[in-house]
Amino acid sequence: MSDIVSRFVKHVVPGVIHPLRIIWNQIIGFLFLVLAAWPTSSAIKDIMKFDGSGEHLLRITFTVVFAVVLAYFGITSFLRARKIGRRPR
Repeated sequence: MSDIVSRFVKHVVPGVIHPLRIIWNQIIGFLFLVLAAWPTSSAIKDIMKFDGSGEHLLRITFTVVFAVVLAYFGITSFLRARKIGRRPR
């Protein structure tokens, strides 16, 4: 009986885990891209109000860096999901 169960697990589990890993990376990538797009309106407002002060420059810099880092994580997560999908099982 245990031989049947172990063969079942060896054949079924990889077939289930593979698509779940792809979907997980796509969900994470989407969430990171949404979080990257969120501060865009704030950055645009700060750019419009820019008067040359250090405070505005610092806020714009931090907002842009934050958005770029999150966008990078989102894009690499989608690329990782694509790489997993192309890998043979």
